[in-house]
Amino acid sequence: MGVLKKFEQRLEGLVNGTFAKVFKSEVQPVEIAGALQRECDNNATIWNRDRTVVPNDFIVELSTPDFERLSPYSGQLGDELAGMVRDYAKQQRYTFMGPIKVHLEKADDLDTGLYRVRSRTLASSSSQQAPGPAAPAAPAPGRPGGGYGYPPAAAPAGAPPMPAAPPPGGRPGAAPFGQRPATAPAPAAGGRMRHWVEINGTRHQISRQTLVLGRSTEADVRIDDPGVSRRHCEIRTGTPSTIQDLGSTNGIVVDGQHTTRATLRDGSRIVVGSTTIIYRQAEG
Repeated sequence: MGVLKKFEQRLEGLVNGTFAKVFKSEVQPVEIAGALQRECDNNATIWNRDRTVVPNDFIVELSTPDFERLSPYSGQLGDELAGMVRDYAKQQRYTFMGPIKVHLEKADDLDTGLYRVRSRTLASSSSQQAPGPAAPAAPAPGRPGGGYGYPPAAAPAGAPPMPAAPPPGGRPGAAPFGQRPATAPAPAAGGRMRHWVEINGTRHQISRQTLVLGRSTEADVRIDDPGVSRRHCEIRTGTPSTIQDLGSTNGIVVDGQHTTRATLRDGSRIVVGSTTIIYRQAEG
């Protein structure tokens, strides 16, 4: 059973009870959990053959309405999300330099239903399971479009030194968006990868390398939504699969982020106009 599925099951009781009224907004716990997984993948740093370090301190920025709904439960939700990150790291053979923390913060520039994740590496003063967090480092200015980064904390005594500067186009050992770093175990060899999208409960198989979605009858998948352009966006399957905006009027939102291009993974949530599209892929 996958980490996200286990996380959803742990939250079932909370969503049906304590969180029932809270999560009527577009932001759902599993979306935030998926974003935290991607933040680990995108910021994984290979220290040596047996050690890949990922951030352990996360800030989830929410719109004012979403933050006001969630803030009374931020401690409980933060603990659940931290547990999910710990489970995911174990599965991916990642390690941390300190205790895992997930905090919620308000961001005035975000609309309802959108969120942004920032992360940093904070070293414990003694060991990975130290009870208290290290003193936080000052955050670096965020980069437009999300994916904000903090400067890494100093390495603990005995750890190998970090490279002085990242190579062009990224930091050392960082995996491309949505992919695992080189040290992660490769998926077992199996059947051919299948790709499809789910729209309003209907499955649309992606049988070619590209799939155009839009309001036009000439699109591969027609979406009857006034907020969708005639040729709105294109999904291109591959390793990894990607989605590209085709100059639409209203743009695309992928996993809570406004973007023009993004990498897709199984379960990615795409919003065009007022229509939600779920991207799926599986071997077989």
